[in-house]
Amino acid sequence: MKRLFISMLPFLLLSCSASITSSFTTQNKPLTMEDKVAFLDLLHQVPEGAIKLGEAKYGDSGFSTSCDFNSNLISARKLARTNGANIVKVVQKSTPDLWSSCYRMTVEFYFYQGNVSKLPQYQLQIN
Repeated sequence: MKRLFISMLPFLLLSCSASITSSFTTQNKPLTMEDKVAFLDLLHQVPEGAIKLGEAKYGDSGFSTSCDFNSNLISARKLARTNGANIVKVVQKSTPDLWSSCYRMTVEFYFYQGNVSKLPQYQLQIN
């Protein structure tokens, strides 16, 4: 029984986070921690001149935890910085329901030459 638990432990640990599938057509130089990343929710517009770099889908792996809206955006910000994007735009989101305790969402990643701090945007809720 102990061996079964030990062999299942990696699966259980990996399945606790949201499932993420990403695709980038272009990668820029990674951003630093000082570089700002804007979060644009459904109602916010991507500024003119922004270049789309890729997208990601956040889903539920079945045993997911830490998959609320803010946690998904924090994960998306890390992915954005790695690929040189300074805008994370939410294009689709499904709230938790009877079938899933997670936010399921699709985001797009953009690079914008302007000051992203001045864009109307979603503010992360800090607990």
